Amino acid sequence: MEDRFGRPLRNLRLSVTDRCNLRCEYCMPEPDYVWLPREDLLRIEEINALVDVFLMLGVDKVRLTGGEPLLRHDIAPLISMLAEKPTLQDLALTTNGVLLAERVDVLHAAGLRRVTVSLDTLHRNRFVTLTRVDRLDAALEGVAAAHRVYGRLKIDTVVIRGVNDDELADLIEFGRRVNAEVRFIEYMDVGGASRWSPDRVVSRSEMLDALSQRYGPIGTLVEPESTAPADRFALQDGTVFGIISSTTSPFCRTCDRSRLTADGMWYLCLYAMQGIDLARPLRRGAPPTELQALIAGAWRARDDRGAEMRRALGDRRAFVPVENLLWRDPHLEMHTRGG
Repeated sequence: MEDRFGRPLRNLRLSVTDRCNLRCEYCMPEPDYVWLPREDLLRIEEINALVDVFLMLGVDKVRLTGGEPLLRHDIAPLISMLAEKPTLQDLALTTNGVLLAERVDVLHAAGLRRVTVSLDTLHRNRFVTLTRVDRLDAALEGVAAAHRVYGRLKIDTVVIRGVNDDELADLIEFGRRVNAEVRFIEYMDVGGASRWSPDRVVSRSEMLDALSQRYGPIGTLVEPESTAPADRFALQDGTVFGIISSTTSPFCRTCDRSRLTADGMWYLCLYAMQGIDLARPLRRGAPPTELQALIAGAWRARDDRGAEMRRALGDRRAFVPVENLLWRDPHLEMHTRGG
C-alpha cells in the first residue's frame, strides 16, 4: 500500500508514553507541560490490537519510543506480545539510557531485538545543561549494558552549534569502544523546540568537513534500497557512522514512517498538525476491517512532505505558539509523538 508519492506504509514509530525523566533543550525546553491524561493512554492489549492492523497493511518494522519508553512499567509484556508476531521483521526501542542498565536483560528476554540510545554529550556539565538532570553516569551505564547484552547498538546525537559540535570525533571514538554506530542528527525545528534558530544548525556538510579534518577522506556508503533516515559514511579504517540531515537535506520523498501516540493518535508526518484518532473507533469495538479501511484511506491520500516544506520557508518558518497551541494540544510536542 502506497501513498501519493509511492511511499509504502512499512515503519511504525510507537510512542508508549509522553512522560520523560530528562528535559532536553531541543525536545522539552519549557518549564511546564500539559501531559496526556493517564486514563487516555492505550493499554498494552489495545496497542497490540492496533499493531496487528498495521501489520495487515504492510508494516513490518516497529520502534518503541516515548517520551522515555522505559518509564512505562508494562513495557516488557508489550514487547513480548509484539515479538511473537511472525510478520514483524524488526522490533527496536529508542531510550535515553538512564533506566536501561536495570531493565535491558528483561527487555532482551522479552524479545526486543535492537536498542538505540540517545546521547548528546560525554561531558557531565553539558549533560546537565542539556537535560537539566545529572544522570550522565546512568546513561553511560545503560550504553554499557546494551553493549553487554546485544553486542552492538546505535547512538543518536542531536548536534547543536556551540553546545556539542566539538564532540563529533569524541563520540565516534566512544562508539568504537562500545561497538555502536553513532548517528548525528541535525537540530530540527519541530514541536516545542522554541530555542531553535537556523544559526544553531550544524549541517551535514559541516559535520563531514570537521570529521575529515580529523580522520582524512570519508567514504559514502551507497544503499539504494534503504529507506533509513541516516546517510551512512565510513572512515578509512571501516568505522561507520550516520548523519540524519532532516533540516538541510530532508528525506521526505522516501519516508515510510508514521507515528502512533500513547493515546492512539496516528500522525503521517513528524511535522503534521493534525492526526487521526484510532483509539476512539478501537474502544467502541470497531472490527479490524474498519480500522484497516481508516488507516488505508488516510495513507493512500498522504502527501506529507513536512521537512521539505519547512526548509522551503527558510527563515520565515514559524514555531508552534507554546501558549496558544502546545498547551491546548500536547500531541504537537515531539516528546508526545516519538520524534
